[in-house]
Amino acid sequence: MSGLKLFRTDTTNSGMTEVMPRLAEIEADVQALVEAHMETLLGVRFLASEYSTGPAHGGRIDSLGLDENGSPVIIEYKRGTDAGVINQGLFYLAWLMDHRAEFEHLVRDRLGVTAASQVLWSGPRLICIAGDFTRYDVHAVREHRRSIDLVRYRLFGKDLLGLETVASVSGGVQVARRARRQAVAQSAADVQGAAMRELAGAVDEVLLGLGDGVNRVERKTYRAYQRLRNFACLCPPQRSKLLVYLKVDPKNVDLVPGFTRDVSGLGHHGTGDLEVQLRTLRDVERAQDLFRASYAAA
Repeated sequence: MSGLKLFRTDTTNSGMTEVMPRLAEIEADVQALVEAHMETLLGVRFLASEYSTGPAHGGRIDSLGLDENGSPVIIEYKRGTDAGVINQGLFYLAWLMDHRAEFEHLVRDRLGVTAASQVLWSGPRLICIAGDFTRYDVHAVREHRRSIDLVRYRLFGKDLLGLETVASVSGGVQVARRARRQAVAQSAADVQGAAMRELAGAVDEVLLGLGDGVNRVERKTYRAYQRLRNFACLCPPQRSKLLVYLKVDPKNVDLVPGFTRDVSGLGHHGTGDLEVQLRTLRDVERAQDLFRASYAAA
C-alpha cells in the first residue's frame, strides 16, 4: 500500500480529492475492526480475543480463529512497525500446537462439534497485521517452516480500510513447482489415465502461477488454493471432468451450461459460489480469466 493512492470523485465540481492514508490511533482500534469483520476481511471465523495462554506462558493471543479450510489461525496486530511481531506470533503458534485439545474445545464451544472434529492441524497459520514491515521481516518469514502472512493496513478517511499482503509463506518443506505438479497429476492418473493427469497438472500449474504467495492446502475432499483466503478449490477428478469452485459472483458471469454453474446456496466441497467444469485443456484456457478474477478478489 506504500504506492497506493486513493481519490474521491467530486461529481458536483468534476474534481478529485485525494483521501490521505493514516495509521490507527492505537493498536486496539485495528484489532477491534478486524475482529468485528474477520470472516469478510480474512476468510477466518472469529473464536476469541485476548486469549490467555496461562500463567506458565504469561501471554495473551490477540485473536484466535479458524479459516475456511479448518486451519487454526493466530492473528497478531501492531499499530506501526514492530520488529517483535513475528517472533511473538511464532511463540504463540508453538503454544497452540502444544494445546490442541484446548483449542478444539474452544472451537466446539463457538462453532460446534463438526467444526471441532475437522480442525486441520497440518496447517496452522499466523497472520500479522501491522502498519508496515521491514525487509528483514519479509526475509524472516521465508526462513520459517510455518504458514505466515504479513498484512499491511491503512485507514483512509473515516470509513475505508485497505489491506495489502506483503508476504505469504506456506508451512512445511517447500517443493519445486514441477514436483508438486507431478504429485497432483499422479493422483488424477489413478482415476482416469493420461488425459485426466494432464488436465489436473495444467489446472495446478495455472493456479499456482497466478502470482506470488499462492499456498496450497490439502483437505480430504478438495485442494484449496489460498492467497490469504481461498480463491479456488479443486475437487478430485470425476470420470470425465474436474470441478473447480471460485470466489466469483455468478451474477457477474455469463453462465454457460456444461462449463459454469451458480452453486450459491448449494452444498459442495470447498468454498466458492461459481462452479467451473473442466473436461479438456481448452476448458482450462477458457477458465483463465475466471481464475484471475477470483485470485484478484482474494
